[in-house]
Amino acid sequence: MADPLLRVDNLKVHFPVMRGVIWKKQVGTVHAVDGVSFTLDRGETLGLVGESGCGKSTTGLAVLRMQDSTAGRIEFEGHDITRHDKAQMRPIRQRMQMVYQDPYGSLNPRMKVNDIIGEPLVVHGMAHDPKAYAARIAELMRTVGLLPDMAERYPHEFSGGQRQRIGIARALAMEPSLIICDEPVSALDVSIQAQVVNVLQELQERLGLTYLFIAHDLSVVRHLCHRVAVMYLGRIVEIADRDALYQEPLHPYTQALMSAVPVADPVIERSRQRIVVQGEVPSALNPPSGCRFHTRCPMAMDRCKTQDPALTDLGQGRSVACHLHTGA
Repeated sequence: MADPLLRVDNLKVHFPVMRGVIWKKQVGTVHAVDGVSFTLDRGETLGLVGESGCGKSTTGLAVLRMQDSTAGRIEFEGHDITRHDKAQMRPIRQRMQMVYQDPYGSLNPRMKVNDIIGEPLVVHGMAHDPKAYAARIAELMRTVGLLPDMAERYPHEFSGGQRQRIGIARALAMEPSLIICDEPVSALDVSIQAQVVNVLQELQERLGLTYLFIAHDLSVVRHLCHRVAVMYLGRIVEIADRDALYQEPLHPYTQALMSAVPVADPVIERSRQRIVVQGEVPSALNPPSGCRFHTRCPMAMDRCKTQDPALTDLGQGRSVACHLHTGA
């Protein structure tokens, strides 16, 4: 088998909590990402799902080296980029791009669309020929379903879905192999979400793109992703192929997430068993000992309070961190 495009091993991102005005003192540590490991093959879409605040976006930023990691290893295209400085990351950033969550805040309102899409070309010194530059902008706009004659407009003249297409075009400008999509449709209307998801799918098929798709909408994830990783409080608790995960989730937290997804058939919806998770998500400043989900888990055992289950490979591309299935 070919080496994965991206390999993340035991990634940790911790933030110190400081107190004091003149003499600052560290009084705690926020464990935003605390030992995340996964691989991403070329042409694949891996969904990263979980509740708000579980560390999904921080993981994406750390992979792009937009956020420094505390520990762990990040390999991209066979190269360890974990400790690269800005100069070393500059050529690599041409191969790694991001589509942001907010199509309104991620576009500079003072720049025209052609300048927004072409900015990566300018930054990386690939905009010397004006004709070739204009042709490339027009090509990118057509690729995402926008008319080239819209290039002279400003972001406020576009709808939310069109703005997100502009963001996708900008991400495609350098012909990347990896695009991290940080909840790219969560701020859009449902009808527009489908259009943007279809654009992402078509681009992947046509250009062979690889996506790390961060989301909390499990319906979108099921439509777009090949594999799904479920995060809870800074850690991955289950990874599996999409169909296997949706048909038979193993981790109690994954089961609770799946039971919250509505089903269109009212008969099936009424007969489904609902798993209601009690309590609030614990603070990442002081995560629980043992399994981090044991404070809310309806199947928690005594050892769950003290023994931290490792993410264990169960075969057939499935891994889970739960004493019920690993026997640890």
